[in-house]
Amino acid sequence: MNFPRLDLRVELAVRQIITFYYMELPKRFWTPGESHDFWEMCYVDKGHYEVVRGTERIVLEQGELLFYAPDEFHAGRAVNDTAPTLIIISFVCDSEAMRYFEGKTFRPNEDEKLLLSRLVAEGREAFDPPVDSPRMHRPLRRASAAFGSEQMIKNHLEILLVELIRSEARKTPAMPETISAAHYNQTLVEQIVGYMNDHIGESLTIEQICGVFGTGRTRLTTLFRTVTGLGTIAYFNKLKIEHARSLIRQQALSMTELAERLGFTSVHHFSRSFKKEAGMTPTEYARSVKARALRRATDVYPE
Repeated sequence: MNFPRLDLRVELAVRQIITFYYMELPKRFWTPGESHDFWEMCYVDKGHYEVVRGTERIVLEQGELLFYAPDEFHAGRAVNDTAPTLIIISFVCDSEAMRYFEGKTFRPNEDEKLLLSRLVAEGREAFDPPVDSPRMHRPLRRASAAFGSEQMIKNHLEILLVELIRSEARKTPAMPETISAAHYNQTLVEQIVGYMNDHIGESLTIEQICGVFGTGRTRLTTLFRTVTGLGTIAYFNKLKIEHARSLIRQQALSMTELAERLGFTSVHHFSRSFKKEAGMTPTEYARSVKARALRRATDVYPE
């Protein structure tokens, strides 16, 4: 018996990846202008980043994204005294639908940000060195990568492109905010994270945080692990290291001054904590950031 078959229509197909970076950059970073015959996506995960795209000059804020079209001149630099963190993916896609992205700037919604985070997670898994390593130059297959990791990168990137195109059609008037347990919990965690950032140079305890926000230790611990995947103090320590990375990229403080500013008991304690989180010492990280910035600024794409 013959069954009718439907060939699925493919609107966007990513054929190749040229570069894939999760880049933590120094505040004086700049890259000279270039153009190439493939697409490039730039997303600002932290800080501010000024780009020149064709004849446009645009300052991207945290959470904004744009694309460089094939053969379009572009350049970029850190601005506003920030040390930006970027996701850069360059890829080959010959689909006509890609023209939608020309000349536009996007602010991805939460679902689209989740796709970006999954892209980075798969990039860590698929390549050696991983995409967030300062040693990453060109994607090289990791021998022990999980099954299908490269296909997941292709799928997530294609879905992200489709979702961005669909986003215009999805725009509807904002729904009135409802009071729900999930919304309350998310809001509470965001308030606590804000408090942590405001007191990043202190040695906060769970008891202090419970007292400020009027919640119990068990509830706080469970809530934080549910929303963030980490314990309360583990998340606070992670924030400290994120601040340390940013300050190192700004090149304004010595390691001893960094340790004091972030509330570590000694520079040795700071170094151990940093290495546990980042996989390298603060000094190694500082050297690697400088090396990456220099390499990126002088990089030339092969034909």
